Amino acid sequence: MLRLEKRPQPSRAWTFATPLLAVALTMVFGGILFAALGKNPIGVIRTIFLDPLFSEFSWFYRPQLLIKGAPLVLIAIGLSFGFRAGIWNIGAEGQYIVGAICGAAAGLALYPAETRLIFPLMVLAGALGGWAWAMIPGVLRVKFGTNEILVSLMLVYVAEQLLASMALGLLRNPDGLGFPGSRNLAQWSSSANNELIAGSGMHWGVVAAFIAVIFAYVALSRHIFGFQVKLSGQSPRAATFAGINPGRLILICMGLSGALAGLAGLFEVTGPSGQISIDFNVGYGFTAIIVAFLGRLHPIGILLAGGLMALTYIGGEIAQSNLGLPAAAIQMLQGMLLFFLLAVDVLTNYRIRIGQGAAA
Repeated sequence: MLRLEKRPQPSRAWTFATPLLAVALTMVFGGILFAALGKNPIGVIRTIFLDPLFSEFSWFYRPQLLIKGAPLVLIAIGLSFGFRAGIWNIGAEGQYIVGAICGAAAGLALYPAETRLIFPLMVLAGALGGWAWAMIPGVLRVKFGTNEILVSLMLVYVAEQLLASMALGLLRNPDGLGFPGSRNLAQWSSSANNELIAGSGMHWGVVAAFIAVIFAYVALSRHIFGFQVKLSGQSPRAATFAGINPGRLILICMGLSGALAGLAGLFEVTGPSGQISIDFNVGYGFTAIIVAFLGRLHPIGILLAGGLMALTYIGGEIAQSNLGLPAAAIQMLQGMLLFFLLAVDVLTNYRIRIGQGAAA
């Protein structure tokens, strides 16, 4: 008879081992899924996890890891503040969309002016847009006690409708022959978020992601704010007795996550994506939740997890084109990663025991 026995304190060994075990289990059960689809499981796993790094075309795929990983890391860093404090912002996808819309609108309002001040203005507008969208569930939680999970999640669908409206209306390219979508911001020198080093994949969004990792590491490990976040997550009542204002902490954490998600959207719309379109959002806001937990809500862990998740995006695209694998299978593989991570994470706080437990 198997039973779970609570550990006296969380296991440090399992804290670091569970992400690795979750990745291994994902590969095993992902292989079973690919075999059920009639594909060679070993070949598919190799294509997804190794070909982007070591194939003959790796010179092309490696820069894409930075491009795909930067928005995931930016958003996940923002989410980690709230998740550590027990504040569950599940609507980063909506904040990512609104940040892109606000940043693009700020730039297009000045088109076709040529000045270096436009891009910084767009960055500020993108951050403020994501911040404002995150403040909606934050303020409702503080003032009325609403559930930030439901409110932030529902606002994602509102943001998607707003995105479609902008692509078809206010931000539509007047020279686009009636097709939906804004002007190409990546081709306008004042707003283009081009590579800083040709062929490297390094653009301002990647720089911002690295800065966010450093900032989060310092804030969480060397600043009183990090202590407040940790204490609030572990014991909200003790945090209140320690003089921590829970409402203010909620607004700060929600604002940080929203601003970073908005920045991710802005850097994406001015670079890799290039324009506001109906299908601009690709799920980075939801995937970043997996990245945050896979990285154990630690800035360095999130950086590594973002690289791994970017690998599944690039490798998944290769598998789709070369092996005929459906896109849904890659999404399912990413979902498995979160599922196994949460499942195995039980071992951090509990031991598996065999046999009948002692009578109470």
